[in-house]
Amino acid sequence: MTEAYGAHANPDLLSRIPLDARLVLDVGCGAGALGAAYRRRNPAARLVAIEPDEALAAEAARHYDEVHRLDIEAAPPPIEPGTLDALVLGDVLEHLRDPWAVLKRDAALLSPGGVLLACVPNLEHWSFAARLLAGKWRYEAMGLFDRTHLRWFTRDGMKEALEGAGLVPLEAAPRIFGIEKAEAFAKQAEPTLRAMGVDPADWLRRSAPLQYVWRATKAAPKPLVVVARTLKPVGGVNDVRVLEPFAAMATRPGIVTRAGMEASLPKLDAGIPRIMVLQRRLLDHPDAPRYLRALRATGAVLVQEFDDDPAHWPSIAASNSLAFRGVHGVQTSTEPLAALLRELNPEVAIFPNALTSLPEPRNFADPSRMTLFFGAINREADVAPFIPALNRALAEAGPRLSIAVMHDRRTFEALDTPHKSFAPLAHYADYRAAMGRCELAFLPLADTRFNRMKSDLKAVEAGGHRLCCLASPTVYEGSIRHGETGLIVRSPEELVAALRDLVADPARARAMADAAHDWVRRERLHAHQVAARIAWYRGLWERRAALDAALLERVPAVG
Repeated sequence: MTEAYGAHANPDLLSRIPLDARLVLDVGCGAGALGAAYRRRNPAARLVAIEPDEALAAEAARHYDEVHRLDIEAAPPPIEPGTLDALVLGDVLEHLRDPWAVLKRDAALLSPGGVLLACVPNLEHWSFAARLLAGKWRYEAMGLFDRTHLRWFTRDGMKEALEGAGLVPLEAAPRIFGIEKAEAFAKQAEPTLRAMGVDPADWLRRSAPLQYVWRATKAAPKPLVVVARTLKPVGGVNDVRVLEPFAAMATRPGIVTRAGMEASLPKLDAGIPRIMVLQRRLLDHPDAPRYLRALRATGAVLVQEFDDDPAHWPSIAASNSLAFRGVHGVQTSTEPLAALLRELNPEVAIFPNALTSLPEPRNFADPSRMTLFFGAINREADVAPFIPALNRALAEAGPRLSIAVMHDRRTFEALDTPHKSFAPLAHYADYRAAMGRCELAFLPLADTRFNRMKSDLKAVEAGGHRLCCLASPTVYEGSIRHGETGLIVRSPEELVAALRDLVADPARARAMADAAHDWVRRERLHAHQVAARIAWYRGLWERRAALDAALLERVPAVG
C-alpha cells in the first residue's frame, strides 16, 4: 500500500521553522506530518495549511487549526499580510505554472521577522545527466521525475526567484542521498568534465544534492553567532544543556550555532555579535588564565554553562572560582544554583531544563500491567534505602508491576523479582525511548547539599513521555503537584503505599501522567524559552564593554 503524500515530516524543513512561531502556513501539507511534528514542538502556535486534495486535507485536519482546500495559483492564502512567522512550501513550487508570481504575492504575508522555507528539487542532480546520456529520461509517478513537476530550478535559478520576489535568501541547505552514487558518476564523467572546462569537484558539489531547502526573509536578519565547547558526551548532559537549546535558537533566521568539545568561532566581521559558551569548564589548571585570554581576544562574550553544585569540585574554589569569576556571564538551570553563582559573578541567567518536543505517548496500553522506570547516573546512595520497599511492592503486585532499570547494575541485582529488566547506559534518545515504554518513574534524591542544587529534569522527561512520577521531596516538591501531576514519597513506607494504590487503580496513575504531560506542554518546552535565551545573549553583547571591564576588575590576569 502506497503511503499518503506528506505522511512523513521533512526534518530539514521542521528544523528551520522558528520554534516560537505564532502563525505558520504550510502550503501543500499532504497528510499533515509536518504540522503534527511541529505541534509537538510548539503547541501554542496557530497552524494553517493548504491542501487541494480532499482525502489528504481530511487527514491533515487533525494536526492543523485550519486546512483550506484551494488552488494557490487561483486564490491567495486566507492570511493577513505581514502576519506570518513561517511560510512553508515543501515540494510545492515545482508543481506550479507560475511559481515566480506566487512567491512574489505571498512574500507579502510574512511578518517583519518571518521566514519563507521551501524545499525544491535540484535540476543539476547527477541522475538527470545520467538518464539523458543513457537515453532513459522518463517521467515517473513520484520523486525527482514526478510527472506533475512543471518547473525546474538550479540553485542559482531558485536564488534569483527568491530575490525577484523581494526576499533575501539566507541559506540553501543541500539534501544529499546516496552520495556514493554521485561520486561514482562524477568520477566516470571526470575526463569529459575537464575537457569541457568544468571543475569536477565543483560539479559534484552542484550535482550531489537531490533537493535544496531554502530559507529567506524580507530583510537581512540581525546576526548572532553562539559557539559552545562541550563536555565529553555522557548520558544526555550535552543534549539537554547545549545541543537541544542551540538547535532551538538556530531555528530563528540569523542565528548560527555550533558545538563540540573543541569548537571554535568562525571567522567573523568585527561587528557581528558572538558568544562563546564553556560547558562546565572547571578552569582549575595553571594555564586557565592564558586560555581565557585567548578566548577573550576573539572578541566573544564568554559564558560559563554550569548546572551542578560547584562544591562538588574542590579544585574550583582552590583556583579562586576562576570558572565563574573569569567569564562575562554564567547560565544555569535553577534558582538555588543561581543564588550561589551570583556571589561569584552578578551576571547570571536561569534557563530551566526543557524538552525540544513532546513525544507521542506510547504507554498505558494494558491497564492490567505497569512498568516502573529507574534510570540515573550516580543515584546508588539515593535509591539504596528504598530497595527493601521496592522488593515488597514488587512482590505484592506480581506480574502487574515490573521495573526497568538503566545503568545501575547494583540496584538491578538487589531487586528480588522476576519482573525486571536491565539496560546499560545509552545514548540520550535511547534512554528517552526506554523511559517512554514505562508508565511510572521512580525519582529518588536524598536530602544533601549536592542534590538540592540539582534540577527537576527527570520529572520533565517523565512528564513529557506521560509517566506518573513517584519522587523524593528534594528538588521535585517544587515541580510536582502531589496527587495531581505525580506523587511525592517521603519514605520507603510511602513508596510501598503509593505503588500499591497505583497498581490497584491504574486510571489514577494515567490521570496524573496526563496532567504531568500537560504541565510540560504548557511550561517546559524549548519553545517557551528560545526568545529569552536569544535576548540574553544579545543583551550580553550590547553590554560587553561594561561586562568586560567588570571581568578585568575581578580577574586582571585574563586581560
